[in-house]
Amino acid sequence: MYKCPKNASYYGNRAATLMMLGRFREALGDAQQSVRLDDSFVRGHLREGKCHLSLGNAMAACRSFQRALELDHKNTQAQQEFKNANAVMEYEKIAETDFEKRDFRKVVFCMDRALEFAPACHRFKILKAECLAMLGRYPEAQSVASDILRMDSTNADALYVRGLCLYYEDCIEKAVQFFVQALRMAPDHEKACIACRNAKALKAKKEDGNKAFKEGNYKLAYELYTEALGIDPNNIKTNAKLYCNRGTVNSKETR
Repeated sequence: MYKCPKNASYYGNRAATLMMLGRFREALGDAQQSVRLDDSFVRGHLREGKCHLSLGNAMAACRSFQRALELDHKNTQAQQEFKNANAVMEYEKIAETDFEKRDFRKVVFCMDRALEFAPACHRFKILKAECLAMLGRYPEAQSVASDILRMDSTNADALYVRGLCLYYEDCIEKAVQFFVQALRMAPDHEKACIACRNAKALKAKKEDGNKAFKEGNYKLAYELYTEALGIDPNNIKTNAKLYCNRGTVNSKETR
């Protein structure tokens, strides 16, 4: 490839081409190199900002657009993109608050809006997928996580979400495999660690309860199913089976 090591517009043009191909991370490197070579290169700053924004780094995007406006305060593209970057930061802030409130529908709404400006942001996609899973919209959550894993098979967050969907669909063994894989990629992944622990505990208690029931030890079976029900109130499918099992134990005990 022909190299122009000191030509800012060359790097700027290549950045623009990579952006059109959706390769924003590579484009960002070229855009940054273009403004390093020529700090007055407005289009270079705009492209750098656009790459940052597409990848979900709205604060860095704001800095790039601000620099473009310092160089050309009437630049309408810079003005609009600066507004877009601020909107993304606002959506992030609202989503963070709503996630803590467990208002998962609102988080999905905010992430959908943010992704309109940041289509290559894995972080926003993962947060959306996690909330879809919490809302019981498993096929949608699985689809988002799978798309990310196709591009990055080692993404611990996406592996966690795949596991979460399986966990809530009562496919506990498969879920554990995904949680373990996520922890292999990121040993300090707190959510995967908690989910893995809950999944293993739930599986063990349920199996112990089933064993006690088969052996006719109904009192112990009742206690084990009750303990299992206390592990994760959010796992509706598994808990429904546990309530059913406990009901069967009750009917046996009252005979």
